[in-house]
Amino acid sequence: MWESWIDKYAQRDLKKGLHLYGTDGNIGLTNAWSIIQTDFRCCGVSNYTDWFEVYNATQVPDSCCLEFSENCGLHSPGTWWKAPCYETVKIWLHENLLAVGIFGLCTALVQILGLTFAMTMYCQVVKADTYCA
Repeated sequence: MWESWIDKYAQRDLKKGLHLYGTDGNIGLTNAWSIIQTDFRCCGVSNYTDWFEVYNATQVPDSCCLEFSENCGLHSPGTWWKAPCYETVKIWLHENLLAVGIFGLCTALVQILGLTFAMTMYCQVVKADTYCA
């Protein structure tokens, strides 16, 4: 039950994000979608027709093309990836959950150590400032 609710919410949110693709101030989002579609060989959230709403035409970004070329997203659907990005990335995350978890824990550990060392340094500076003043 919860998984289907989360899936629907995530897909709806991602589809809203498609409308920000290529707009000013959203270069990070644009690059992320381009990288995901190129690396995972997919197009759109649930399929390539998600892009039709964004462009108000039968067109997709060039990162959806089987063979990348300038303006290849204007050609026929036979030249675009058919796989949905949401399901493709979800499957990849399930298959690599251990690696993603270890990466997250290592990142958290580095952050905690950095905070600890910063606090220790701060305490030493305050302590030295008290004795020297």
